[in-house]
Amino acid sequence: MPIKALSDAPQAERRPFSTEHHAILRHDDYAWLRDDNWQQVMTDPSVLDGDIRAHLEAENAYCAKTLAPTQDLQDTLFAEMRGRIAENDASVPVNEGALAWALRDISGGEHPIICYGARDAAADDMQTAIDANAEAEGQPFFKLGGYEADRQGRMLAWSFDDKGSEYFSIKFRDLPEGDDTGETLRGTTGALAWSACGGYLFYGLYDDNHRPNRVMRHKIGTDQSEDTCLYEEADAGFFVGLSTGRSGRFLVISAHDHETGECWLLPTDRPEAMPVCVAPRRTGIEYSVDDDAARDRLVIVSNFNPDTPDEKAEDFQILTTPCPTDTGNMADWQVLVPHRAGCLVLDALPFAAHLAVLLRENALPRIEIIAMHDSQMQPIIFDEAAYDLNFGDMAEYDTNNLRFTYASMTTPAQIFDYDMTTGGRLLRKTQNVPSGHDPQNYVTERFMATGHDGAQIPVSVLYHKDTPLDGTAPVLQYGYGAYGITIPAGFSTTRLSLVDRGFIYAIGHIRGGKARGHNWFMQGRRENKPNSFLDFVSVARALIDKGWTKAGNITIHGGSAGGLLVGATVNLAPDLFRAAVAEVPFVDVLTTMLDDTLPLTPPEWPEWGNPIASEADYRLIESYAPYENIAETGYPHLLATAGLTDPRVTYWEPAKWVARLREKRKDDGLTLLHTEMSAGHGGKAGRFNQLHEIAMVYAFVLLAHDKVE
Repeated sequence: MPIKALSDAPQAERRPFSTEHHAILRHDDYAWLRDDNWQQVMTDPSVLDGDIRAHLEAENAYCAKTLAPTQDLQDTLFAEMRGRIAENDASVPVNEGALAWALRDISGGEHPIICYGARDAAADDMQTAIDANAEAEGQPFFKLGGYEADRQGRMLAWSFDDKGSEYFSIKFRDLPEGDDTGETLRGTTGALAWSACGGYLFYGLYDDNHRPNRVMRHKIGTDQSEDTCLYEEADAGFFVGLSTGRSGRFLVISAHDHETGECWLLPTDRPEAMPVCVAPRRTGIEYSVDDDAARDRLVIVSNFNPDTPDEKAEDFQILTTPCPTDTGNMADWQVLVPHRAGCLVLDALPFAAHLAVLLRENALPRIEIIAMHDSQMQPIIFDEAAYDLNFGDMAEYDTNNLRFTYASMTTPAQIFDYDMTTGGRLLRKTQNVPSGHDPQNYVTERFMATGHDGAQIPVSVLYHKDTPLDGTAPVLQYGYGAYGITIPAGFSTTRLSLVDRGFIYAIGHIRGGKARGHNWFMQGRRENKPNSFLDFVSVARALIDKGWTKAGNITIHGGSAGGLLVGATVNLAPDLFRAAVAEVPFVDVLTTMLDDTLPLTPPEWPEWGNPIASEADYRLIESYAPYENIAETGYPHLLATAGLTDPRVTYWEPAKWVARLREKRKDDGLTLLHTEMSAGHGGKAGRFNQLHEIAMVYAFVLLAHDKVE
């Protein structure tokens, strides 16, 4: 039976509002949904404008009423998904100096427990440092951030977000005593690192527009107001990060946008020194650094080519330079592993005797181990058609052991320790699926969809072995396509709830990501951005051409920039899809890129263009922005989500989009908005709490495909 919208859908009031840029007049009747007080809302949601709150709550009530017939299904989905999560579980311990660290989950616990013990101790034998369940008690939102102990093992610095706005507080726990000291650092990014002596903590801070722009030095035992700023970024388009090099000799401060990088080093044994620049930034040159202490040099991953400075190493290469004592020069960098076109360098980890390199080629990741003494290379090989591979948690430099994590769409995550000298591989842990999982019941494939211009787009698919591929199968098609991010073909316990009900789950590795190298990214950004949307349409058509499904039997799904993908795609080909799910979607792109007070706007200009400065950029973004291009036509059933305290995609983007869609669409399909009123970009916190939102989304998908019994 066709699903129809209920008659009492809320319709936001239209309040005429106009702006003009480049002599182009633009009307936005829903601009009032943006609270001018948004910075304060991030830290105190109770100050939200009353009219805006009333509208969001009306949308939530309408969404709940529409999906009420699926409540039993949501409960079933939740129970299924929870049943695939081990109630009692622990990570593989990580040695760091004389101690070992692990995260442990307990039955019923939403949050992890940070525990520690003697070197090589098992997680079950460790003692508790932080029980995040106790810390979260009574709070509507709580998310554990980073944590790090000083080298003496006396003090643990740990961070948490209690609003969903990504403002983290840092506290200090006396490990022998088991209590916090009372010192608190507020408004931080959550990034933290210790000095070698344990007397100082370094951390990141935001500016007034929620941009991470400073690195501070805090002397233990003093007030935050006395802290010293070590680095402040003057360019609003650059974000500042903080980490510690693998050997522990240096603190690394990174400043970057989406196309340019710059790094600074501070010796951890000289905490009162000032940081030194590795090499001044050059527009279009990206680089990251790590410390190779055994050879007193830095290992650099960069697209800079010192032999031909005017020609970038598009897929990046690995270089070295002596540890700087003053500002360095890129021209002096030496190539260690040369650029290989089509073989994208994702990461390089220096060890005392080896270099571990994570690569992606032909849309598949792999690891290569290079012996430092003779440059001999050994690859780590995998056989499945599509899979995910990442470096695991490691804290030591002087070791022959590399930890990595492997998974595929049918294979639960496996953690291996790999001996880089002998090539021996030890399986340390396989993801536990308590309700049972037989990989033989599922099929994963990789095929190429042909794009509008002939581009070959990788598609990773998962389906149950009993699903008929006869043109009748429903499809959930997922994508992202921005910032060079590649959606991995990894394992998910939640998507099995759709696959077990006969869905084909397809990931389109479209342009804008880096599935096929850096140029794949460049072909889907800025002036080439429409390729991302056209690729996503091509993926859907390829699934139909294979005879697996048919037009009108596909739901598309994406979040954040993937929500932009969903919004633009339904404008391009609304008749192709049954439904669309856009989670915290970046759908009001033009408005956001015209507002340089918002957290992400200046850093995003290299990705999308700057419509304030350039009429061409304005018209480009205007041509595809989902909010600008809603037509008076029929649309797929649509569910959008938002987070009130989301600093990345502000709540008003999906709220405005849904309001205009409901006003314009010429059918009686569903247009739903659900806003988490006490959460941000990641939705609810907690390993089980998050499943409620996934269950709601999947119930909507099943409802749209008329599969609710």
